[in-house]
Amino acid sequence: MSDLTAVTTAEAPGPAPTRPRRGGSAGRSLAGDAWLDLRSSTIFWVATALVAVILLMAVWPSLFTSADPRDCVLAHKNAGAANGAPFGYDFQGCNVYAKTIYGARNSLIVGLFATLIAGVIGLLFGLAAGYYGGWLDAVLSRFIDVMLGVPFLLAAIVLAKRFSANPDDNGILAVTLTLGLLGWTTSARVMRSAVISAKGQDYVAAARMLGAGPGRQMFRHILPNSIGPFLVVLTILLGINIASESTLSFLGVGLKGDAISWGIAIAEAGPYIRTTAAPLVWPSIFLAVTVLAFIMLGDAIRDAFDPKLR
Repeated sequence: MSDLTAVTTAEAPGPAPTRPRRGGSAGRSLAGDAWLDLRSSTIFWVATALVAVILLMAVWPSLFTSADPRDCVLAHKNAGAANGAPFGYDFQGCNVYAKTIYGARNSLIVGLFATLIAGVIGLLFGLAAGYYGGWLDAVLSRFIDVMLGVPFLLAAIVLAKRFSANPDDNGILAVTLTLGLLGWTTSARVMRSAVISAKGQDYVAAARMLGAGPGRQMFRHILPNSIGPFLVVLTILLGINIASESTLSFLGVGLKGDAISWGIAIAEAGPYIRTTAAPLVWPSIFLAVTVLAFIMLGDAIRDAFDPKLR
């Protein structure tokens, strides 16, 4: 998957050639053709709208509710919908709607920073393995294979418990590090494949002949033409990390203490499902929609950059 974005530099003879695609002109870059596809994609706009609303909930939850998620009144225990509490109340008399809205913040924080950690590791491993090849590629590839062979959930439980040994810790940092250190393998493989394809292009050879060093070749010429599929993987990984955080929190090894998240809300509401379903159903719906939105967004971007459509 090469030439994902055309580059023009003083050291290279010009941008990588692109072929017409879906009515696009021959002179338009792949990014330009991809944007034309995305503008006409219903899935892309639906996913973008959902992601925008979810991000707004995480950044500015008071815009959606004025209730305090920690203000629980036992007199409201398992009560139905009321003014300011459209989802009703849970077994502790907490506002389910407020807890659901505020739960987006920690879930997105963990998902975002875990994805950034995984992205940095995957970028460095994939770039080094793809560019240098040889024994370094063999060692890094075998290490990636070993990491892929480790059961993800088992490793996540062990690491999360080890990182959150402090009983006063809310678990946000522990879960973020756990997911980041375990979730980089796929992005590293994708980056490696893209770099191997890009480094054999004429513009990289021209830059090498004009005296560009390895660092300049990798970060100025190869990386911009390899970053497309890598970003797609990270977009999908973000949704997966949000779901993984909720899974760990549900199992009791994720977020804890005074932290509010969808996973904790689902775990707390589970034993009371026969009494009232709202405290379990609504966080589950918001979690499912959030994960689906990021996966849909990643799929739409992947389809737009798919070289088979050129």
